[in-house]
Amino acid sequence: MAVKLRLQRFGSTKRPFYRLVVADSKHKRDGRYLEILGTYNPNQTPSVQDLKEDRALEWLQKGAQPTDTVKNILSKHGIIAKYRQEKTSQ
Repeated sequence: MAVKLRLQRFGSTKRPFYRLVVADSKHKRDGRYLEILGTYNPNQTPSVQDLKEDRALEWLQKGAQPTDTVKNILSKHGIIAKYRQEKTSQ
């Protein structure tokens, strides 16, 4: 089972709101998921990002692959750097 960290779209037309979720790659974008890791609202300036950093790091350690946008969000929070640091120290 290939697990991905991806965005799940909510909101009305031209007013998107996203949840950052852990999902099996075989499921649809807005379909079934394993866990909700946080939210992302690009409509506000600056964009609002709420995230469970410890759970996101744990899923990365288990082998979950983030999409490009999720990888950028995780980088802004410093989670990717923590993951790489732990990976090289082992």
